[in-house]
Amino acid sequence: MSGSDGSTALDKFFGYSKRGSTFGTEIRAGLTTFATMAYILPVNMSILSAAGMDGGAVFMATALSAVLGTVLMALLAKLPFALAPGMGLNAFFAYTVVLGMGETPAFALAAVLVEGLVFIALSLTGIRTALFNAIPRELKVAVSAGIGLFIMFIGLQNAGFIVADPATLVAINPDLSGAAVALAVIGLAITIVLYLRKVKGALLIGILATWALGMLAQLIGWYRVDIEAGFFSLFPSGIISTPPSIMPTLGMCFGGFADAFSSPENIGRFVVVVLTFLYVDIFDTLGTLSGVATKANMLDEKGQLPGIKGALTADAIATSAGAILGTSTVTTFVESSAGVEEGGRSGLTGLTTALCFLLSIFLFPIVGAIPGFATTCALVMVGIMMFEPLKDLEFKNPEHLVPAVITMAFMVMGYSISAGLMWGILSYLLVKITKAKFKDVSALMWVLGILFLLKIFVLDLLV
Repeated sequence: MSGSDGSTALDKFFGYSKRGSTFGTEIRAGLTTFATMAYILPVNMSILSAAGMDGGAVFMATALSAVLGTVLMALLAKLPFALAPGMGLNAFFAYTVVLGMGETPAFALAAVLVEGLVFIALSLTGIRTALFNAIPRELKVAVSAGIGLFIMFIGLQNAGFIVADPATLVAINPDLSGAAVALAVIGLAITIVLYLRKVKGALLIGILATWALGMLAQLIGWYRVDIEAGFFSLFPSGIISTPPSIMPTLGMCFGGFADAFSSPENIGRFVVVVLTFLYVDIFDTLGTLSGVATKANMLDEKGQLPGIKGALTADAIATSAGAILGTSTVTTFVESSAGVEEGGRSGLTGLTTALCFLLSIFLFPIVGAIPGFATTCALVMVGIMMFEPLKDLEFKNPEHLVPAVITMAFMVMGYSISAGLMWGILSYLLVKITKAKFKDVSALMWVLGILFLLKIFVLDLLV
């Protein structure tokens, strides 16, 4: 059942052959996307557990919200993008709102629920679509490359190749003889060779090959298990396990409204938290959709993404549902670009990823055994490939070059897609003001500039 001739029911619904894909390619792409983002299951569980939430329930909420969000994306937008609780937003939830501000997890979940409901309204009214379309094409190109740098950085961090340094903040690990780092480098080399040889499924093969080499390294004693140092066994503890209960977090968000509205001061704090979640999620999602869609050549001649309204609606509904289930903000994952690079072009890729998340509820011993260094090869390679859209950037035109470079650089240095997009847009406006080209800028871009300045000088000071 290849579906390449458009004869299957799946192809008729998703239209993947019209986008240059096949049934097999879509399945492989979905598996690759899952392999590169499966880390969110144990990581989100660990982060939200630090805020006092039940770890097993958080694991279930993470998996179920990823299933729901990705299925909605596949059906409403028919796009190959996967969703799950976002990194950065979960850290803000746990370490800033709960541990820093002293609020309860229920308070934070209530804020996420309200944010999601606001998102739904913005998506259905077309405001978020207008925001996506308002971003200039040169910035969309820059966002693609910026995300590439960002996920390369994440991948190299996961492998321990990039480490913290007191003098320079970050540095290349001076000891590359450690098993995890060395295996990541070997896995990257294997993946590069496979990719250059145009082997189908190069990224997924690279991940599985690196993991297999890691298990061999553990058997011969090169890779040593050290749980305190973060080096876990690479062998699954089993195959099938009973899913943990979600009841400890299910509906917890509703109890948070009592905390939020208990006093005028708490109401003010609640509003600030909601606005912060709202800001980061809006521009993380817009940046990810823009960058990945640009790389996949999915934008039309006007630089717009067909199906964007459905994509944003799916993202918003998933956030609200995730809050009810018991997890932080759900967003479109940048790792979706790994599946796109494998050739995924439709919602069938997303359905495959969603099915993997559903199965992971029962197969957590296997999913949890995939080490971070094994996914490094895919993340680095995808990062490299996402530079391709830069060919359309007018490098000799400073009006394009200045905001594009700032967008790319600030994503990595600020460790945030939304931060890179924000400073890129502000620099774009500065360029247009300097050149007195006011008519080149849409009214919505001016509004964004004002909102960003308010965010920097008002909202950030209140959190």
